[in-house]
Amino acid sequence: MRKSLKSRLNTHKTSLFICITLRILTLISMLAEFKLGNFKNGILCIAVLIIFTIPALLKKESGIVLPDVMEAAVYAFVFASAILGEISNFYGLVPFWDTLLHLLSGFILAGVGFSLIRLMNGKNQNFRISAAYVALTGICFSVTAGLLWEFFEFACDTDFKTDMQKDSMVKNISSVELNGKKNNQPLKIDGITKTEIYLKNGERYIVSGGYLDTGLADTMKDLSVNFIGAVIFCTAGYRHMKNKDECRFVSDFIPKK
Repeated sequence: MRKSLKSRLNTHKTSLFICITLRILTLISMLAEFKLGNFKNGILCIAVLIIFTIPALLKKESGIVLPDVMEAAVYAFVFASAILGEISNFYGLVPFWDTLLHLLSGFILAGVGFSLIRLMNGKNQNFRISAAYVALTGICFSVTAGLLWEFFEFACDTDFKTDMQKDSMVKNISSVELNGKKNNQPLKIDGITKTEIYLKNGERYIVSGGYLDTGLADTMKDLSVNFIGAVIFCTAGYRHMKNKDECRFVSDFIPKK
């Protein structure tokens, strides 16, 4: 019992240290960006600081408490995504940075989905729900949240001309539009090495390495790794519900009330 209490206290201290450190680093980044005149990045830092207050607001307004490990993971995810990914360009500098973050988000969101039934059911324990159903709920919640995020990225790219859905190089395509016969038979084009883009004003862009896909491949990759993260968590959650001695880490990622 003492060992368990000591372990929880150490976890709480570590989580608190991580959360405070990331807040300070975000504040420093905000001041630096405003000083450099990068107001867009400065506003992003402010948004991150606001997001960091959500766990405390959840606890105050609804009584929902994030476990220490989960709270630290959420802080780390937001910091890695916005401050490191967007402002420090880790998305461009570090291979698979975006993929790792989507995997982590799928994992974390599955924990939220896993707890939905218990949180919504409250103290009413008159019926039992199978572990498989709870695991499926967690997967569905995580994938739906990931899909809504991809909708948001598409809207930003379309309406505000951002590039949140990153480009990909494609060397092979199948296209009905290019066959010229309007007969719904795709024309298969293999071994693309270069694409040329011509503008109305006469400007020309040459894309070396293949055909420039402007978001579809990135979106499907993000949704796939989000799904994988959700399945990993919910598989562990299923095993934990069946046998409390297995996958004990699951309880560290399930909000409580």
